[in-house]
Amino acid sequence: MTTVPLSERPVPQIDTSDFQMTKDEGLMVYEDMVLGRLFEDKCAEMYYRGKMFGFVHLYNGQEAVSSGVIKALRPDQDYVSSTYRDHVHALSAGVPAREVMAELFGKETGCSKGRGGSMHMFSAEHRLLGGYAFVAEGIPVATGAAFQCKYRRDALGDENADLVSVCFFGDGASNNGQFFECLNMAALWKLPMIYVVENNKWAIGMAHDRATSQPEIYKKASVFGMHGVEVDGMDVVAVRKVAQEAIARARAGEGPTLIEALTYRFRGHSLADPDELRDPAEKERWGARDPIQRFAQYLQDRGLTTADELAAIDQQVQAVIDDAVEFAENSPEPKPEELRRYIFAED
Repeated sequence: MTTVPLSERPVPQIDTSDFQMTKDEGLMVYEDMVLGRLFEDKCAEMYYRGKMFGFVHLYNGQEAVSSGVIKALRPDQDYVSSTYRDHVHALSAGVPAREVMAELFGKETGCSKGRGGSMHMFSAEHRLLGGYAFVAEGIPVATGAAFQCKYRRDALGDENADLVSVCFFGDGASNNGQFFECLNMAALWKLPMIYVVENNKWAIGMAHDRATSQPEIYKKASVFGMHGVEVDGMDVVAVRKVAQEAIARARAGEGPTLIEALTYRFRGHSLADPDELRDPAEKERWGARDPIQRFAQYLQDRGLTTADELAAIDQQVQAVIDDAVEFAENSPEPKPEELRRYIFAED
């Protein structure tokens, strides 16, 4: 079997020539991508100013994957499971920037009440099943959510349970046991499940090609008779098209999809990582494919917006983030006497 290293793999060609996107959809996706980018930039600033503690993993460069997939779901209905790189997934899922920032500050007003921090974002209201610090930990949780949707719909006759569960994870997770067990169950039971591999080439300092016998992860779907697709994770239009097709397949009862999005993180593994292991030429090459700049040009080329309109969105988003920081700084700390609260269900 011949495999192609990620650095040498051609950009996946998804035909989007006939893909329809309205102005409202385009601006909604653009705003979400900018929100993710500027939010993470602010996180870096706050971390180095001592406002955040522990490990903080940023999402810069991967925005097309989060926005392309999550913004194709039904808001506050479909389920999303994340990783330890979860801030932007939470924002795309609709969790207010104030609540995400407050969680990073460890405040009571955070979406996890200040108990979770950077790697454990959660919001029942927005169907965010959590960020997970352990690699592949969210895959069984998301698969379970998909199972209950199918059970409610098929066994209990709940027509409103035509919901979809999406699980994001990195390339390293595709070597873990949970990945294989859950894909097997999802395919066997035709669960309304979408597995999204955010293949950003690096697992901390380990190159993806050196860590797996089959670097082309989407091909692993074929083992389970599952639909697998590779997409350019720096092209939000291609990601959105692939996501919509997978969502439609899941809602129609046709089973799960494995999406491998080839993307790249622009910063180190975490803010504690000096990022000295990656080749500067590699970082420059991927940086030139910035997904936000690329999508901005796409919208303008098709007459859906103007540079001034996009600049106005940038300013609006920055105001939202500045407000989130002020809210987080002025929010109360969790009370020491409530240390054990939220561990068990309350009456």
